[in-house]
Amino acid sequence: MLILHSTAHATVKSVVRLHDSKERKARKLCIVEGVRTLTSVLEGGLILEALYCTEEQTNQAHALVSPQFITLVSDQVMQKMSSSVSPSGLLGVFRIPKSPPHEELSSGLVLAQIADPGNMGTLIRTAAACGVRSVVVIEGTDPWSPKVIQASAGTCATLQIFQWDWETLITVKKDLQLYALVVEGGTSPTLIDPSHALLVVGNEAHGIPSLWLKQCDSVITLPMPGKTESLNAAVAGSLALYFTFVLKNV
Repeated sequence: MLILHSTAHATVKSVVRLHDSKERKARKLCIVEGVRTLTSVLEGGLILEALYCTEEQTNQAHALVSPQFITLVSDQVMQKMSSSVSPSGLLGVFRIPKSPPHEELSSGLVLAQIADPGNMGTLIRTAAACGVRSVVVIEGTDPWSPKVIQASAGTCATLQIFQWDWETLITVKKDLQLYALVVEGGTSPTLIDPSHALLVVGNEAHGIPSLWLKQCDSVITLPMPGKTESLNAAVAGSLALYFTFVLKNV
């Protein structure tokens, strides 16, 4: 098998451009790296366009997909295409799935202006672990960025990801109740009916915008007997997900 050596090759440039959110949106393609994450998205049903691998990862690539999808590249080319400081040697380009129909929205998670890809990926991964099916992303970072997909360990492919604005959510949620996670003054998440709950987690620095907060049905707060004032958005959201969707069933 021939090895692609040139970082100036059109194919390499095409992959590199997918690190830009506008390019991903226009082409409806995303990048997935690493054997575990690749395995998860393949099992989740994402459609593979191409898989690039270094020579030392050839056997692993063939264990994952059919040979016609595989392109062998040099370490230098892999470094150019990857967003990682130390690339795994396996990088796939996948089609971004279509946004599900509005009527398929069910109880789950709303990510309101989450800016950090690591936080978003962690929250998506936790939602999947808690049995949640619907995740609504409103503004913030792109849920199909390589860093979000990596942080989610590929579980984004197993969930229904809705990318809406706030007004659309308010219009289509019907009998689902919006529960805003706030630092203080809310009720316990253990008191929520999980079958009709949409847990809203806000921006890391600014929380949930005041207008959106007013349109939520209720606010919830994590009980914290210690002296910590607040938690990281991913930690707080993950705990709230567990309290809301898992604890009652344990």
